[in-house]
Amino acid sequence: MDKNSIIGFVLIALILFGFTFFESRQARQRAEQQRQLDSIALANMPADTAAAVNVADALQAAPSAAPEAQAIYTDSLLEAAYAQEGEIVTLENELLKLEFNTKGAQPYSANIKKYSSYGGEELMLFRGGDAEYAVSIYAGQYIRTTDFNFSVAERTDSSLTFRLPFDGGGYIEQKYVLQRDGYKVDNLLSFVGMQNVIPRNVGSFDVDFNVTVPRMEKGYKNESQYSKLDYYFEGEKKPAEMGRGRNASKSIGSRLSWFAFQQQFFSAIMCAPQEFANGELSIKFVPEGDASHNLMECSARMRSDFRPAASVSVPYEFYFGPNHFSTLKSYNRKYEKIIPLGGWLVGWFTRYAIIPMFNFFSRFLSNFGLIILLMTLVIKTVVFPLTYKSYASSAKMQALKPEIEKINAKYPKQEDAMKKQQATMDLYKRAGVNTMGGCLPTLLTFPILWAMFRFFPASIELRQQPFLWCDDLSAYDSILDFGFRIPLIGDHLSLFALLMAVVMWVYSKMMSNSQATGNDPTAQSMKFMTLWMMPIMMFFICNNLSAALSYYYLLSQLIAIIQTWVIRKWFVHPEEVLARLKANEGKPLPKSKWQQRLEEAQKLQQQQQLQQRNRR
Repeated sequence: MDKNSIIGFVLIALILFGFTFFESRQARQRAEQQRQLDSIALANMPADTAAAVNVADALQAAPSAAPEAQAIYTDSLLEAAYAQEGEIVTLENELLKLEFNTKGAQPYSANIKKYSSYGGEELMLFRGGDAEYAVSIYAGQYIRTTDFNFSVAERTDSSLTFRLPFDGGGYIEQKYVLQRDGYKVDNLLSFVGMQNVIPRNVGSFDVDFNVTVPRMEKGYKNESQYSKLDYYFEGEKKPAEMGRGRNASKSIGSRLSWFAFQQQFFSAIMCAPQEFANGELSIKFVPEGDASHNLMECSARMRSDFRPAASVSVPYEFYFGPNHFSTLKSYNRKYEKIIPLGGWLVGWFTRYAIIPMFNFFSRFLSNFGLIILLMTLVIKTVVFPLTYKSYASSAKMQALKPEIEKINAKYPKQEDAMKKQQATMDLYKRAGVNTMGGCLPTLLTFPILWAMFRFFPASIELRQQPFLWCDDLSAYDSILDFGFRIPLIGDHLSLFALLMAVVMWVYSKMMSNSQATGNDPTAQSMKFMTLWMMPIMMFFICNNLSAALSYYYLLSQLIAIIQTWVIRKWFVHPEEVLARLKANEGKPLPKSKWQQRLEEAQKLQQQQQLQQRNRR
């Protein structure tokens, strides 16, 4: 064997040895990675499933030997905490009673003490076991706090401190402090002495907060319509929302300040003063006939930033309480914006006029039916100068109705519509009737009507307040329950809604009597809409809404009828209107720009008709 052959064999041996060493090292790394993945999978499994997997693996590894328990976590203290059962501990003040489960150091139930659900039961924002608050982080292994039993490290009348220790001496701590006279709960999540457990390259952890909210109100449709999920970005004027009776989900890619699981009158809010980095939100409504009697399932999976150190604390805040405007506003985080008060104009009027007036009367009266009556009287009195022109114009047109009928008889044909309209406007002008001047002030009162439409169903002060035959002004009143659902109407008949529709018809009838439609199909169609369609539509809408809303509209229409009757009786005299009309007969009157355009349109119409005749 020559020298070159020997060198060749040596090189081949070295290559084979190096390849074998490299492959064995790679195999060990792959095994270690697989072991970590298996640990993560087992940590996410339910306890019974994880135990079954461990037993199966043990039997497969040593089929002839008896199965032995296999540890899921390499940390012995974590393993012990994983196997322990949780206990329920309580934290409460005069307004709120919170139960916590030591398994996961998480809220277990929330009882809002000074309120009750419809039917008289204690009001549970979430029942025992219907909430989950979990922190997930990689600490050598992927851990989720809800899998471990925490010890109660400290307890006072207003605070609870839970700890989850590790072998190395560090621990995860959850501290809750309940505000003595409020609904706010401060939560401080701390990682103490974990710098050797949590890798330095871990830059975040996940926070899951899931709540199943039960039904609390009289009507499912109304309750679900006003229930939603809100989320707020720092610096925005108001939070965004989703839900309102519909399932929805949203991925949030930017920093988020807080989110709220909002039932019609109560909310569970979680706030991150240092902001969440991003997250996912979802809301799912439970069907009305479900045996659980739940309303909705809300979930939030948020991510928070993290910088490993000897001691790291991340503050959070919870609110478990009523959607009361002043209470929410007192926390100075724009929580009050979750209450649906309308857009900028309607919302401004509600915040600075309706709510202060409502609170003022509430200081002296306990009957909310009387409070709504006084509010209606004040509002109608304040806007009366705006509506007076409209009422006066209607009264004058009532006096001119015989003259309008003569014009309709003079121009019966459809092609004479322009002439009839011009003659009618000339009549109004000679009699001193400004029809457009009466419409604009009425339009200005629409924001007030819409403000009340938004205020009453969202006002927690009206919740479970009785008045006359109604047992809850915040829900629909029912004088007849059908026992089955009828399309558009529902399963009941609301007397307030029915009375409101009847009074609306009477008012429309009073106003339409002053208008002579003749054979004008457009005018007849408008009269039919205002006289019949509007009252019927309003009945269908209000039958399932707040009784306070129907009651307010009923009062508003009654007061409008009285105001119109008074103006016609004592302020507008038909003989004076006719005398003015007679005095202006034959006199040239200045033409408005609108009349000039009307005459130009009339001339153009006549030219077109003449051209059509010539073509024939």
